[in-house]
Amino acid sequence: MIWNQKQISEADRVNRIRIINAITGVKPANLIGTQNSKGHHNLAVFSSVVHLGSNPALIGFVLRPYGQVPRHTWQNIKATGHYTINHIPDTFTEQAHYTSAKFPEKVSEFDRCGFTPEWIPDVNAPFVAESKLKFALSFESAIEIPLNGTTLVVGKVIYISFPDEFIDQTGELDLELSQTTGISGLNTYYDFYKKPGILSWMASGS
Repeated sequence: MIWNQKQISEADRVNRIRIINAITGVKPANLIGTQNSKGHHNLAVFSSVVHLGSNPALIGFVLRPYGQVPRHTWQNIKATGHYTINHIPDTFTEQAHYTSAKFPEKVSEFDRCGFTPEWIPDVNAPFVAESKLKFALSFESAIEIPLNGTTLVVGKVIYISFPDEFIDQTGELDLELSQTTGISGLNTYYDFYKKPGILSWMASGS
């Protein structure tokens, strides 16, 4: 299959969305947990979470345009300044995908989709108890992308939680042990499998 620029722009909308969402490869699948100023919980699946830097520890994710469609995640982040990002266990992909349905603001996706909210002191957002690898962030900035109306939300990592055994003998975080799920396209989920060993040029830092 070959598409030039004209064919991409003229392609059927649904087919174009499926292809363009998939060509970057398997992406992390995460649940972002928030609450509003009244304490109502929200949970939503995102495939756009990306590492932006380690010192300070910055993570970004992309919000779709929020003109006419209410974006509870974004509203809640602005209200409280905190949110959590939770890896999706491979046994919870169906429930996680269901969080993308448009629930009313007062309806908790935790309740409707079968997840348990988990709280720690000084973080004003719920974690997903079923997630083995999760972290909390404080909102830092939002960068508008004029070309398509999306927004890159940047947060600073303020808390990280995962079992000690997820760190292997080389000090690397082993995502296979965490049974983390990846996503490609709109609704295709993947298990992560680690390739044995580390490439020598990577290990040497050259």
